Amino acid sequence: MNIQTILVVCVGNICRSPMAEFFIKQQYPNLCIESAGISALIGHAADDKAITCMLNDYNIDMHSHVARQLDAKLLKKADLVLVMSLNQQKHIEQTWPFAKGKIFRLGHWQNKNVPDPYQHDQEFFNQTCKNIRSYVLDWQSHL
Repeated sequence: MNIQTILVVCVGNICRSPMAEFFIKQQYPNLCIESAGISALIGHAADDKAITCMLNDYNIDMHSHVARQLDAKLLKKADLVLVMSLNQQKHIEQTWPFAKGKIFRLGHWQNKNVPDPYQHDQEFFNQTCKNIRSYVLDWQSHL
């Protein structure tokens, strides 16, 4: 499959999916990489703790991120949809059955979910950021 567009999904679209989106954008500047939330905090910036760990640890600036809601149009446009958990995968497949077959967990290759760092301390965010980076790198040989 020729992957040109990747959609990364989490719940609020202010922590995990923006971090993954920006890591993937850095790695694949020629692809269209977007993110959205199942219950997005529409219009919000990325969480300050997510911005901090991305900037301090990886020199990636996420200040431009604006959260948006997942919808059928975004799913149809995407060649690959990366989610944070099996529950999110099941929810999207039940809500939009046409998307089955192109939805995978970001941590698929390590058989891991990405726990939500929202409202946790900076250390939890830093670990989440590190895990997301590791999972993104696992996709290299598959894209």
